Amino acid sequence: MALDYTVIGQRIKQARLAKNLTQEDLAEKIDISVAFLSRVERGNSHINLKRLNQLCGLLDVTEGYVLNGAASNSKNYLNKEFTDLIKSCSAEKQKLIYNVAKAIAETDIESE
Repeated sequence: MALDYTVIGQRIKQARLAKNLTQEDLAEKIDISVAFLSRVERGNSHINLKRLNQLCGLLDVTEGYVLNGAASNSKNYLNKEFTDLIKSCSAEKQKLIYNVAKAIAETDIESE
């Protein structure tokens, strides 16, 4: 699955605005230039994992949300990924995946 940096930038911008932060505020907090943050938000530059982690911590969003739009606690977490995976498999593999997933879903797993 290829990353769409324009969409990633839009999610970063939305999270920043939800926190009532300016680009200047956020850039200063993670020690990057305002120009670079602006390019990231437009999808013209890529942010490294260290900065992404810092940014997500400040904006109270997960890296998963920024990268693929799903929060790990979301009910729809990984729906698209599972759908894409299933579509790429033969009917026999789909049945096997379904049976394994069903067995796991029906098992009462407790944390140790």
